[in-house]
Amino acid sequence: MTINLVLVDDHPLVLNGLQQLFSMEPDINVLASCSDGEQALQTVINYQPDILILDLKMPRKNGLEVLRELQQKTLPTKVVLLTAALDDDEVLEAIRLGVRGVVLKEMAPQLLIQCINKVHAGGEWLEKDSVGRALEKMLKRETEMQLITQILTPRELKLVKLVAGGLSNKQIAEKLYITEGTVKVHLHNIYDKLQVKSRVALTLYAQEKGVV
Repeated sequence: MTINLVLVDDHPLVLNGLQQLFSMEPDINVLASCSDGEQALQTVINYQPDILILDLKMPRKNGLEVLRELQQKTLPTKVVLLTAALDDDEVLEAIRLGVRGVVLKEMAPQLLIQCINKVHAGGEWLEKDSVGRALEKMLKRETEMQLITQILTPRELKLVKLVAGGLSNKQIAEKLYITEGTVKVHLHNIYDKLQVKSRVALTLYAQEKGVV
């Protein structure tokens, strides 16, 4: 059975190399190549390939933006990320958005072929080191969030998110239908509970623990 692909990468040399690689595979057919996310999205909608080979760092729309829009359209195309590097948050987001394969560009070309075959057959191929680190980070954040929800009330947690979002005391008061004085009291209690001393420290704490 022929596996139909669409390739997406903003580097012509990479696209050319991929096309040459797949031209030697009798069971793989490249339907189209794209150099930006906007073009990729439209091409996948038009061709509905079996697999989309997608880079993350691209002009016009990045890989995660393409994934979000594809998820909304519920197309049958499966996605394999082929990228130079991934940070933990990108890995987690990509997995949540349904990516079935992750291959780093530094790996041997034959591994990409194996990944495509496995994903096409209904399996997954996830780069162990990157995914492992990301899942560890996710579990750590979930554990820390559970602790935070035990320390803070729901109202205090909401206030932390608003502070981390850059809202002033006045804006928070208007949003929560309370007085600025009440906001200050809540903040004082939150500082004591979390052992932080300023809005900046609270914002950094919220970002580190995955509250925002």
